[in-house]
Amino acid sequence: MFLKIDQVDVRYPGQARPAVQDASLGLRAGDIGVLIGPSGCGKTTLLRAVAGLEHVSAGEIRLGGELVSSARQHVPPEARRIGMVFQDYALFPHLDVGRNVAFGLKHLPAAERDRRVAEVLALVDLTGSERRYPHELSGGQQQRVALARAMAPAPRLLLLDEPFSNLDVDLRERLAHELRGILKSAGATALFVTHDQLEAFAIGDQIGVMHEGHLHQWDDAYTLYHRPATRFVADFIGHGVFVPARIVANEHGGGARLDTPLGPLDHLTDCPLPGAYPGGQCELLLRADDIVHDDQAPVRAQVVRKAFRGSEFLYTLRLASGETLMVHVPSHHNHRVGEWIGIRPEVDHVVTFAMAQRAPA
Repeated sequence: MFLKIDQVDVRYPGQARPAVQDASLGLRAGDIGVLIGPSGCGKTTLLRAVAGLEHVSAGEIRLGGELVSSARQHVPPEARRIGMVFQDYALFPHLDVGRNVAFGLKHLPAAERDRRVAEVLALVDLTGSERRYPHELSGGQQQRVALARAMAPAPRLLLLDEPFSNLDVDLRERLAHELRGILKSAGATALFVTHDQLEAFAIGDQIGVMHEGHLHQWDDAYTLYHRPATRFVADFIGHGVFVPARIVANEHGGGARLDTPLGPLDHLTDCPLPGAYPGGQCELLLRADDIVHDDQAPVRAQVVRKAFRGSEFLYTLRLASGETLMVHVPSHHNHRVGEWIGIRPEVDHVVTFAMAQRAPA
């Protein structure tokens, strides 16, 4: 692994608990990692620790096999050969694009410096913009200039802290795809911080979900969605709800089935055995794509909320038993709030958790 974070703690003075606790991940050379989670979860703190801007109180961080951070050793940021792209881009308004990009290349002869500036501007599709000033560029163009400046000194690792946070929501996913293409073309290794799932899915080879200082899971997007390691990951990633279920032995052969508010679910892969939970009682994660709208289905649910997404609606439904579900439905099925519609489960594999502890009323 090119970047190796091993059981890292970062603690700020006066805090009762570490801002980051026992975080471990590995990132291969040429891969893009993403840290995602709610505000205050520790993702930016962990990024700053990799940069050398925060000291670690336990654990180790290695870059290319070199120990750069531990409780006893701290390589300063300027010696780590790391490039950073910040939320506000931090471009110098009084310098044109060429001089902004060349800022970290003062050690090179002028001709070589100009050649490198032209090279990275071509990589971010801004050829010929050397004499323009930041205020003459769009937000997306400024972001690409900031990326070119970070890449110009050929750092061994790029760190990006919510680089799209100041851009329109409609631009973010498109620019994330563009950024991924740029980084892959350059063969760059990068670690990216965001709170936006669509950005994370668009750009990341590996994604880490953080909450309250803990890294809950470090995996590819498909695994995070379909095989969440913790209840928090299951709840945070994608649209889904938890419904009560009971695992019972299958009377017609081996394995088990699930009894759910939608009826029994059988012929499942990866279904736990009844003994996995006390009395077989558990909670089943149902994603919006586990439920199908079917007017002929015997199970009915009431539309309590609807969100138009262009090609589809995201309906929030309530069963007669009180459980809430979510379902994606093609937008030509335009049902009213309050209307009862038919639904059926279409679950290929199951994700179950222990029954959540409910707070006393």
